[in-house]
Amino acid sequence: MTAIHQAGAIRALTSELKNLKDEPLEGFRVGLVNDDNLFDWEIAIFGAPGTLYEGGYFKARMHFPSDYPYSPPSLRFQNPSLFHPNVYESGDLCISILHPPIEDPQSGELPCERWNPTQNVRTILLSVISLLNEPNTSSPANVDASVMFRRWKDSKGTDNEYEEVVKRQVAQSRAEAEKDGVVVPMTIEEYVIKPAAANTKSSIDIDMYDDDDDYDIDFPDNDTHIITYMIVS
Repeated sequence: MTAIHQAGAIRALTSELKNLKDEPLEGFRVGLVNDDNLFDWEIAIFGAPGTLYEGGYFKARMHFPSDYPYSPPSLRFQNPSLFHPNVYESGDLCISILHPPIEDPQSGELPCERWNPTQNVRTILLSVISLLNEPNTSSPANVDASVMFRRWKDSKGTDNEYEEVVKRQVAQSRAEAEKDGVVVPMTIEEYVIKPAAANTKSSIDIDMYDDDDDYDIDFPDNDTHIITYMIVS
């Protein structure tokens, strides 16, 4: 049964990777850690203009179980870990959509908020962007970050300790981007994915996301094939 599940997971992940390349999701760059392993993905998130995370470059790893999509993947931010109410100090993201579909009355989560096999990488990443800008402070993974965020929000920015911490992390992430040779998009125009013009004179397919794109990620120490995604606030 395990082999059957793994074969199903490989088919699902292959299809999702192709779908994300054909119909990019704004906000991310996604690639395989190793080309021969579909179960480990490397993700980069760019902070959107007009948010606290503007100009940020945050890397994470997503690991898929062998029985995906019946069980959810996990997502962990890489060092330095993201300072956020819903991110543990280890970097593990705490979000309902990644919690197994089991009854847990103490969690305060509804069953419909948890993972189910109709979810996919696209819905996960959309949820990550939503949580990044609108943390869930009712059940925080990082209590200190949650308290700071609530003070910042309740004071309408007057208490700016949380904002200052995030800005320092953004600055650190920019240094990481420079080390990785990544150009961080800073304007809406740079974030928006522009459709390729139709070529009526040739039957040759146009690859909008060629490896020479200025925004391709070159993750260090990995021969990673990257798919490009952008964030729109």
